[in-house]
Amino acid sequence: MPNQEYPFNTFNFYVQLTIANASGLGLSNPLCNMEFSELDGLEMSMEPKTVSEGGNNSQQVNLVGRVTYSNVTLKRGMTSNLDLWKWFAAASGNANRSTRASGVILMRDNAGQNRVRFKLFGCLPIKIKAPALNAKDGAIAIEEMQIAVNSFSVEAA
Repeated sequence: MPNQEYPFNTFNFYVQLTIANASGLGLSNPLCNMEFSELDGLEMSMEPKTVSEGGNNSQQVNLVGRVTYSNVTLKRGMTSNLDLWKWFAAASGNANRSTRASGVILMRDNAGQNRVRFKLFGCLPIKIKAPALNAKDGAIAIEEMQIAVNSFSVEAA
């Protein structure tokens, strides 16, 4: 019988961000732990460099160019834990400017087993957004954060 691979559900993931000197900044470590309802932006792309060979008019040679990484967007229900806001303030302030985090995102299968691991390197908070406040709505307050990543890798968990 062939080995069947089933696609993962998008709701079954785990996020953890850690900062090296969290206690010195008044933050908990890990900074956040599995608190997000939505994550988007795990994307890398490469810009190939096209070279034309002299005398060869029928084709071009594509060489490996720069790899770029998208910003990662995290969304969660707002709670009294303000560590993400404190991290943004520390990273954009004078004393601890550019305070970076590292991260792990785990995708799990239906049985709850870790299957794929994304490792994030050089995470820098670049945007944080408070929830829209509307007394008529009665919806959950969702805060949003965007982080720039220097790079990330993907591996089997």
